[in-house]
Amino acid sequence: MMVQEYLDNITAQFKSYKEVADKTIAQLEEKDLHWKYNEESNSIAAIIVHVSENMLSRWTDFFTSDGEKDWRDRDAEFETHDLSKNELIAQWEKGWNCLFSALNSLNEENFNQPILIRNKQVKLIESITRQMAHFPYHIGQIAYVGKMILNDKWQTASITKGKSKEFIQAQFEKNSN
Repeated sequence: MMVQEYLDNITAQFKSYKEVADKTIAQLEEKDLHWKYNEESNSIAAIIVHVSENMLSRWTDFFTSDGEKDWRDRDAEFETHDLSKNELIAQWEKGWNCLFSALNSLNEENFNQPILIRNKQVKLIESITRQMAHFPYHIGQIAYVGKMILNDKWQTASITKGKSKEFIQAQFEKNSN
């Protein structure tokens, strides 16, 4: 029971983070996805590729193979990518689908089974916690860069600036029913 409650909660949390990135990406033009503040910065396209490849590496056959797959080239994830917006979204969705499929495959029986990451045996909950910290870090970058690009055309992916009190009041009313 507790494992399922945790998995439901963590899945909902991952979905809420994905939604922030999805709302940001939807507002941007293809050229915006490739924009970089400077040479040391990552474009949203690079972040999309990195997050997706990380998910695919960690969650593909995660009980039977190491989470750092031989086919993954992490350094290449941060290079310039000549991908269209549709190709980037397809890559993004592929990673998320892999993560959500993996989470959906977990249950009371297999939850305590250890997995390997970089040839180190770790608990599944440790891996999920690491991912829960890793993905929002990059999703925050996506939102921040999107906000810089769009400036006054930005449509918030969360609580509208200056509208916190109204949002909180609406939540209180919704939750009191």
